Amino acid sequence: MASTTDPPPDHPRPRGPADLFWSFSWLALQGFGGVLAVVQRELVERKRWLSNEEFVEDWAVAQIMPGPNVVNLSIMLGDRYFGLRGALAAFAGMLTLPLMLMLTLAVAYAGLASQPAVAGALRGMGAVAAGLIAGVGIKLFVALGKHPLGRPCCALLAALTSVAMVALRLPLFCILPVLGGAACALTWRKLAP
Repeated sequence: MASTTDPPPDHPRPRGPADLFWSFSWLALQGFGGVLAVVQRELVERKRWLSNEEFVEDWAVAQIMPGPNVVNLSIMLGDRYFGLRGALAAFAGMLTLPLMLMLTLAVAYAGLASQPAVAGALRGMGAVAAGLIAGVGIKLFVALGKHPLGRPCCALLAALTSVAMVALRLPLFCILPVLGGAACALTWRKLAP
């Protein structure tokens, strides 16, 4: 089954479904607690399967679909390059080895959870995760320079989203239709002939 969205011709492409499987397995094994930073680095900077702008667009679509964002992205990329076979290979890569590893770690953690050093180490990882997310946010903001709305409008939408989430504590299912819909409408209006 052929994909309806052709991959961009100016990018390297995966060699086959097995390449997708192992690439997404490697991504998943690196991304404890969130893989956004790892996925952006691997897919854009190392493998060059996507440009930064394409990554921002595909990540936005992956976020509004139900399910884990990176799994959605893996399915989208797998389908883009190899249709259903690619989508299934990328999906399996995202889940197979990490699932086996997590089951092993869960058994080990059950025996160590009461240790104060283990609890403290896990709390310390929160700062690292926040730093990774902030770093990727800065990289992605640079990619918005080519967005039809421009950086100031994108920054305003990002700020409104942050205020809605942090200060107003609105749920995502309220923020997405309003601010996401406004962003889509503004972009469509800007691109309309």
